[in-house]
Amino acid sequence: MKPIVTLAAVLLFAGGAEAGDVYVTRDAKGNTVYTDTPQTVPAEKVGIRSASTDPAEVQKRYAQDMKEYAAGDQAYTKAAEKQADASKARELTAQDRAKRCADARQRYQSYLYAQRLYETGPNDERRYLTSDEIDAARADAKQVMDEFCGDR
Repeated sequence: MKPIVTLAAVLLFAGGAEAGDVYVTRDAKGNTVYTDTPQTVPAEKVGIRSASTDPAEVQKRYAQDMKEYAAGDQAYTKAAEKQADASKARELTAQDRAKRCADARQRYQSYLYAQRLYETGPNDERRYLTSDEIDAARADAKQVMDEFCGDR
């Protein structure tokens, strides 16, 4: 009678086990064994649930993560390129400003030391400036030079 009760208890206990439950038992050497299908009757149910992993779901989640990583990498690359372009633009602006400063300085000095200034007409004819026009041209050249070279 005792073997029948034991067999019935094992069948009831094993039949009542859910696939996601985790049980702890001891093997013949006394080592702790965690399993979802207990092999011995004195198995104790642990409050941890396990679930099998769906390979399709894992692949789908992996693909989604890779898309997010790629988008983040692309955004980082664009930001780095934009920063490099801005740096290059500042550098070109500085070079351009230095060139304009040199040109404006040369123009001002040529106006300052020239005894006679002229404007070229439509048919390459020269019209010489009056003293007042020369003073105004020199003042304009000085203003342009100060604008481009003022912060140096």
